[in-house]
Amino acid sequence: MIPKSFGLLFYLKKQHGDKKVNRPIYLRITVDGVLKEMSVKRSWETARWNSKIGRAIVSKPTAGRRSASKQTLPPTPDNEAEALNAYLDTLQAKVHEARHRLLMGGKLVTAEAIGNLVQGKESSGERPHLLLEIFQYHNDQVKTLIGKEYSKGTLTKFNTVLKLTWSFLQWKYKLDDIDIRKLDYEFITELEFWYKSVQHCDHNTTMKYIACVKKMAIRALRNGWLQRDPFIGFNLALREVEREALTAEELETMAGKNFVTDRLAQVRDIFLFSCFTGLA
Repeated sequence: MIPKSFGLLFYLKKQHGDKKVNRPIYLRITVDGVLKEMSVKRSWETARWNSKIGRAIVSKPTAGRRSASKQTLPPTPDNEAEALNAYLDTLQAKVHEARHRLLMGGKLVTAEAIGNLVQGKESSGERPHLLLEIFQYHNDQVKTLIGKEYSKGTLTKFNTVLKLTWSFLQWKYKLDDIDIRKLDYEFITELEFWYKSVQHCDHNTTMKYIACVKKMAIRALRNGWLQRDPFIGFNLALREVEREALTAEELETMAGKNFVTDRLAQVRDIFLFSCFTGLA
């Protein structure tokens, strides 16, 4: 999710019993109230530091500091302050760039993650969250809760969609799984097309199957694995279907039908019972 608050501050770090004139400069990054502090490998005089803006105080130039020769003079205190502030400006830009990279990459934006990027600690070893892995974990939870929160039919439906989604990934991308951050509007519309053209599903069945995939995206959003909902703008509405009722003659024909197996006869009897009583 996109963080609600973000802060950045440079300050002089005071340690217990510290009476030094120069103190180390630290960078503090705050995201949603969580801090990350790190040294910028510089120090500065406390008397020449503006704590409100987090920068060195640049004093006005003093007359008579020009050299009669062309020899380069060592940096004056004012030059040092300007150089330090320029360095801090560069670091600040890197912080904003790191935050932008995390947002655009669909990664969780935290103070720790921003600080790692600024320090050059790329999280390349971070394992991506995969769609089918999330799906399987969800189905395992549903299986555990059968009889408590879910029915066997619900598990059957989600297992069916899991297998179909794997088939779609093979058909479209030649992949066994996909990073959840790769889901976008194009992915959803291609999935819809595949259900209707390859699997020959009607509109309502397609929408019900895609709704199961959306549930995985919602779970990823709430866990912070996705920064945006890939289903924004996609219409999952079902179409009204007019169902033609059986006539009394058709029900009588069905009732008099002899089946070769007892199982089919039992299914017929249950169906007729629901028709005559109105019970599902």
